[in-house]
Amino acid sequence: MKRTPMTARGAEALRNELKKLKTQDRPNVIKAIAEARGHGDLSENAEYHAAREQQGFIEGRIGEIEGKLGNAEIIDPSKLPNTGKVVFGAVVELEDQDSGERVSYQVVGEDEADIRAGRISVTSPIARALVGKSEGDVADVTAPGGTRSYEILAVKLA
Repeated sequence: MKRTPMTARGAEALRNELKKLKTQDRPNVIKAIAEARGHGDLSENAEYHAAREQQGFIEGRIGEIEGKLGNAEIIDPSKLPNTGKVVFGAVVELEDQDSGERVSYQVVGEDEADIRAGRISVTSPIARALVGKSEGDVADVTAPGGTRSYEILAVKLA
């Protein structure tokens, strides 16, 4: 089975979500189902059907998170050798070769990606173009909007 890279922060966020689902959301939906059952005929009971649908979602998400945590390979970027190359967990400062705009991204696991927070998935086109490159290299990124070139200004391990 293929291991999924994840930072400690990403694993902790999934553990917190799992805890909330099991200790708050699941008991609440079970209570809602019991209350809806008390309202009589289940075939025409919208509250009951909505609560059952919510229960299905919660149970599915619990299974999904447990699977992800079970396959996770938690990587602490600060413990990786600093070779100057872009690796999982590294923070990369880039300059767009066309616009001169500077951006900074951390390469993280798929579940942790949040472009507004400066975290990109290791499977994204930009991360795939950056991994293995070093400061001073230029990476060409093919994205839906066309190909862009970025110069790697700095690589830091978080």
